[in-house]
Amino acid sequence: MSKSHGSDRDLVAQPVRVPGSGLGGAADREGGAGAGRAPSDQAAAEATEPNAALLRRNDAEHTAEELIRRHQRGVWRYLRMLGCDASTADDLTQETFLRVLRRDNFIEHNDAATSGYLRRTAHNLLVSRHRKLGRMHSVPDLSDADYVWDRWAGKDLNGDVAVDSLRFCLELLTERAQLALRMRYQNESSRIEIANALEITDHGARNLMQRAKQQLRECVEQRLQDEKDVP
Repeated sequence: MSKSHGSDRDLVAQPVRVPGSGLGGAADREGGAGAGRAPSDQAAAEATEPNAALLRRNDAEHTAEELIRRHQRGVWRYLRMLGCDASTADDLTQETFLRVLRRDNFIEHNDAATSGYLRRTAHNLLVSRHRKLGRMHSVPDLSDADYVWDRWAGKDLNGDVAVDSLRFCLELLTERAQLALRMRYQNESSRIEIANALEITDHGARNLMQRAKQQLRECVEQRLQDEKDVP
């Protein structure tokens, strides 16, 4: 995957052109010693098998492209919400789709189910990655993360409205509160490190972050409610 998140180039399967000879059409029956004679049922089946395989492959690649187009940004932003930096989110997003598309038993039922399945896969990959690095404590619980995503993003698969609201509300916080939250969730700083940076006590840092998160939650939920009320 390109490190620029806006590009889907490395995630989208290349289109496959199906030869225009048709499925068992005239081109398959012309020429050779059998010209002018109707082929047997077995011969006709054998003639159509290559083209049928190409069609199945083409359909599968089209389905993969559509899956990635609809869900890539949502998976990426979900990983960012879990604390990944942009580069790690890029890598795990690509790995998520590769892992899912290689599973023979993967079936798309609806957007909500597919989104949840992709999130679980991404979360598991992140857990595996952090286990190797010995940082298990830094991965939010799946049920908690899904609750936040479903509550804030809702049916917006890409999370655009939720992320825009979160960005807007974050700017309303004091500079100290913004710094504390960014240190905690972007840099994975400890509470003691945050307290030292702000020159306050450990207890003061905890209270500051609790108040900031409460204000942020109320602001985001109000904006999302206002968004729903717009006709």
